[in-house]
Amino acid sequence: SIVSRPLLLHGVGKQTSHAAQKTLIPHGHGFLWFFFWRIGMLYIQISPGHYQLAQEDDVIAEATQIYNQYLNRGTALSSPSEAGKYIKLKLIHYEYEVFLALFLDNQHRIISCDELFRGTIDAASVYPREVVKTALFHNAAAIIFAHNHPSGVSEPSHADIAITQTLKSALDLVGIRVLDHLICGTDVYSLQEHGRL
Repeated sequence: SIVSRPLLLHGVGKQTSHAAQKTLIPHGHGFLWFFFWRIGMLYIQISPGHYQLAQEDDVIAEATQIYNQYLNRGTALSSPSEAGKYIKLKLIHYEYEVFLALFLDNQHRIISCDELFRGTIDAASVYPREVVKTALFHNAAAIIFAHNHPSGVSEPSHADIAITQTLKSALDLVGIRVLDHLICGTDVYSLQEHGRL
């Protein structure tokens, strides 16, 4: 984690070498610190006065923690596409497929965001019984499913569509609505928005 190693956006091409800092976000046990110039690079503070260039994974990990705050219990989602922008960041760094569900109440407020399965998403790896059991445990009224395609291709496979229909049928039996299934690659594909739900 880089919570204890604040991020710094450092000026490039500026004649001054001093680094003024500004507190931006209280976070965990410390703060994220940013120094903003018009053009810059991101650094991590490794000790007082010492910085190193932030790696892409560091930036993604920290951004994921920030975005996860938006997926906290009680957050209301106005649309599945709104969920998509948060889900994408949550899933983008995985090198394997991760299937998760946003469990929602009847006002579409988040109850929980749970990772349900890992590995290839097909009929053999996603168990409808477990999904229904988890949805009932959370007392969910609705669900948005999401999973990533590490290849970056957002188009759903036949298996993606088939498992969505299987889950939708199983959840219909207990009165839980499936609002969408989001597939995250380089962009986010919504089965609902494309009429494939």
